[in-house]
Amino acid sequence: DNAISIDDFKKTELVVGTITDCQAITESEKLLKLQVDFGDRGTRQVLSGLKKFYTPDELIGKQVIFIFNLQPRKMMGYDSQGMLLTATDLNGKPQLIIPTIGVASGTRLQ
Repeated sequence: DNAISIDDFKKTELVVGTITDCQAITESEKLLKLQVDFGDRGTRQVLSGLKKFYTPDELIGKQVIFIFNLQPRKMMGYDSQGMLLTATDLNGKPQLIIPTIGVASGTRLQ
């Protein structure tokens, strides 16, 4: 059983961020390096394994959902300060979790 308590769930900060820049990490087959605007929460660098599915230009300007309060970690020598959430479609492509209306960057999901 993988059930967690409501108190554990409340610790997870799901936050809307706007991707302001995206670059392919040339030494990786999977990773893109995103600069993400979280409004009053600041800008962070987040690495995501979407390189095979999206070009940098397709992601710039998108508002998507991130796990905001993960411990930073190094990936291929780069810092990653969060995690972008996706859902895999029936064809195996990760689909971005996008708000249906524009909201302020940094808005926490409830």
